Amino acid sequence: MTVLKRIPKVLSPRLLHVLASMGHGDEIVLADANFPAASIASHTPGGLVNSDGNDIPTLLTAIMQLLPLDETAPPAMVMEMMPVHQALGWKTQIWDTYKEIVSEGEGRNVALTTVERFEFYSRSKQAYAVIATGETALYGNLILKKGVIGSTGE
Repeated sequence: MTVLKRIPKVLSPRLLHVLASMGHGDEIVLADANFPAASIASHTPGGLVNSDGNDIPTLLTAIMQLLPLDETAPPAMVMEMMPVHQALGWKTQIWDTYKEIVSEGEGRNVALTTVERFEFYSRSKQAYAVIATGETALYGNLILKKGVIGSTGE
């Protein structure tokens, strides 16, 4: 647990270290409970950060208080739904929640970019780190690309 003022308690010391260590353009994966987080994270420099007891909206809300997002490339990416699941009528309401949280955190409208499933896995291996969560929403995985802090500190 983090015992500092204004640091959300869901952000562990390990996760704070990872967020602070990331540079401009580095990406972090917020992985749902079905994502192969450990095997994917073994390819990343920051490794695996366990946050199993938390859902992604809770973590995302906390992360967005600290992490600036990129403004020159897609800053938030989700895994595209497979055609078989689209045909079955599966829904991804969690994406609306992510978009709302990210846009509010950035103070601007931020679009979610969909990435094909295997491209998403490949991109995740290139991320700085993977956060394993307890999120159970279908297609709940999210990649964030770190931006820069401007001259105002925001």
